[in-house]
Amino acid sequence: MSPVPALVSQPRPFGYVVGDLLEQRVLLQANHRGLEPVSLPRPGRVGVWLERRAAHVESDSQGQHWLVIEYQLINAPQGLTTVNIPTWTLSTKSGEVLSVAQWPLSVGPLTARAVISQGGLQELRADRPAPSVATGPIVRQIDLWSGALLLTLLLWAGWLAWRNWRDALNQPFARAAREMRGVAEDAPQAWQALHRGFDRTAGRVVQGSTLPSLFERARYLEPLRPRIEAFFAQSAQYFFDGTVRQAPQRLSVHALCNELRQFERRYHR
Repeated sequence: MSPVPALVSQPRPFGYVVGDLLEQRVLLQANHRGLEPVSLPRPGRVGVWLERRAAHVESDSQGQHWLVIEYQLINAPQGLTTVNIPTWTLSTKSGEVLSVAQWPLSVGPLTARAVISQGGLQELRADRPAPSVATGPIVRQIDLWSGALLLTLLLWAGWLAWRNWRDALNQPFARAAREMRGVAEDAPQAWQALHRGFDRTAGRVVQGSTLPSLFERARYLEPLRPRIEAFFAQSAQYFFDGTVRQAPQRLSVHALCNELRQFERRYHR
């Protein structure tokens, strides 16, 4: 039996790109009689350009049955191209064979290979311009917080300067160094000023015999213990027999005071 041309509702023949779906509908009827397919077309590739998806049968408002086949374009041409849905046949249980004719489609590329650099036909760009953001409030916030940061840094620097100035006035060896400024090494005032520094540090009068109480209260002076002990030993000689004034290894009270001030500053920092 020769195939019977089928009545087919073809998809539109133009305007397709890769990924588009198109639908072909075949009326299951011949010689005014309804037909039932032996089997539905199987999904799979149909040539280079198309892939057949699952087919199904549906009825319209007049009770006619249609075989609906869906295709998807799976390749993108570099230019406008004609693609054909190929001819195919459908066997029915009554013995008739329906023949579906070839159907051409025009398929275009997603983008042109060459850009037309005229007017607004430029290279690819955003679908719409990025929304403009009001920068005035942002700039004011930056200025505000930058000013707050600068003020904080100035206050911090001022506090550090004030603390150093206060320490220079109040810390024991800082006061001793200030009292000894301009006083000669062998002047009693220099030795007495350094003694007052030790007394203020220990919170009591310090003598050679009570040095342990000084190191117990000011442990940061421990590395200078030998020089401090030497100072108290030479101080006793200085004030009671005067021999240290002529001693070749006489301790420098100015140098010792400066060392004590450095240890004191590091401890209280």
